[in-house]
Amino acid sequence: MTITATNRKWLSESRYGLFIHFGLYSVAARHEWVQTLEEVSIKEYKKYFEQFNPDLLDAKKWAKKAKDAGFKYVIITAKHHEGFCLWDSKETPYKVTNTPYKRDLLGELIQAFREEGLKIGIYYSLLDWHHPDFLVDGYHPMRNNSEYKAIHKGNMENYRAFMSAQVKELLTNYGLIDYMWFDFSYKSRDWGTSIGKGADDWGSVELEKMIYSIQPNIFINDRLGLNRGVQTPEQFARSKGMENEEDIWETVQTLNNSWGYDRDNLTFKSSEMVAKQLVDTVSKGGNFTMNIGPNARGIWDDNSDEILAKVGEWLGRHGDSIYGATRSSYPAPLDCRYTQKGNKLFLHIFSWPYRTILLPALGGKVSFARLLNDGSEIRFTDTKNLGGDRKATTNLYKEITEVHIKEALDSTMLMLNVPIHEPNELISVIELTLKEDDKWG
Repeated sequence: MTITATNRKWLSESRYGLFIHFGLYSVAARHEWVQTLEEVSIKEYKKYFEQFNPDLLDAKKWAKKAKDAGFKYVIITAKHHEGFCLWDSKETPYKVTNTPYKRDLLGELIQAFREEGLKIGIYYSLLDWHHPDFLVDGYHPMRNNSEYKAIHKGNMENYRAFMSAQVKELLTNYGLIDYMWFDFSYKSRDWGTSIGKGADDWGSVELEKMIYSIQPNIFINDRLGLNRGVQTPEQFARSKGMENEEDIWETVQTLNNSWGYDRDNLTFKSSEMVAKQLVDTVSKGGNFTMNIGPNARGIWDDNSDEILAKVGEWLGRHGDSIYGATRSSYPAPLDCRYTQKGNKLFLHIFSWPYRTILLPALGGKVSFARLLNDGSEIRFTDTKNLGGDRKATTNLYKEITEVHIKEALDSTMLMLNVPIHEPNELISVIELTLKEDDKWG
C-alpha cells in the first residue's frame, strides 16, 4: 500500500507517542525479556500467568495521564514475545481472561485512550515463546532445554495460521486501529544450531494484504522483513533526517533501561533529556515515542509520572513547536534545534547564551520574534542592514564581542537580543515569524 498525504497526516503531525509494555513480565519485574535472559522454562513461567491481576489498573486514569502528558497516540503491547495475550483471543487459552484479572484488558485500554482522543496502535510480537509450533531458535528460552526440543519440533505453517488469525481478531474486534506495530524480523541471525526468522517465516506478504483488506488506512511499521513501512529505530537517535522527506519514521525510547517494568532499574532519564530527545527528533522530521512499563498492579511508577508530567507541562506552552512541525532547511546555531511549521520557525535553545544569538541565513527574513513560553517580544537586528563602520556598530552593540561583530558584518545573519536570565523551562523556545516570501527557506 502506498502511504498518501491523506492517510499519513495524523502520524506526521502527532510527533509524540506513548509506548506501553505490559504483560506477565511485569510480575517478574526484571525486564520484559526475563524469560529468555534467565532461560525460564515455559512450565516455570506459568506462575506469572497464575498471579497476573493488575487490580489497581484504571484505564481511564492511564488515558487521562497520557493526554495530559502531551501524547497524541499510544501503542499497547497486545502480545509480547512471551506469547501472553492482553485480549480475549479465541486462538489460545494463554490470555488475560484466564488469569485472576478475567477481563479483556486490551479492549478497556483501547476504549479509554480513544475517548481521550488518542490514536490507537497495537504492538504484536511475531515471536511467541509459549506456542508449541514456534520453532526454537537462539532467542527462545528453551534453546538449551534438550527435553523440550525433542518433544516440540514446531511447525511454522501452523504458527503462521495462528498468528494471522490473532492479527485478524485485533483488527476486527476493536474498531478503527490506526497503527499496527510488529516486532521483529531477524533473518540474518545465525547461532550455529539455529537461524533467525524473517518475512517467509511470518508469511509477511499475505499478512500485510490481509491487514490492509480490513483496515485500509492503517500504518504498519517496518519489522515484517519487507523493507517497507514506518521506520522504527529503537534506543537510537538519527544524526540527520531521512533523504526522502516523505518517508515516515519514529524513534522509540525507554525512560530507563527496560521496556517492561523493572523494579530495580532506576536509571531514569530526566524530563529535560526527554524533551531534548523529542525536539531533536522532530527537528529531523521524525516522531518520538516514549515507553513506560507499569507495575504488576497496573500503576505507573512515581518516576515515570513525574518525568512525563513535566514534559507535558512544557508541551502545554511549547506544543506549537512540536505538533505538526517538521525539520527546517535553515542551519541552526550551535546547541540549538529548529523545527518549522509554515511561516513559523522555532528556535529550541539547548544551551542558553549570554545576551545574543546569531542566526545564519535569516537576515532580512524575520518579521517578529517572541519567547514561546510567555509570548514576550525578542528584539533583533538584521545584520545585513547594519551598514556603517565598525566603530558605529560597536557603540550600538557594546555587549557583543568583536568576534560576533565580525561574523555579523561578514555574513547575512539575524542577531537576537535575549534576556540574561534563562526562562525556567526544560527548553527555551523562540518563535520566529518569517516573512511570507521566506517561509519555506
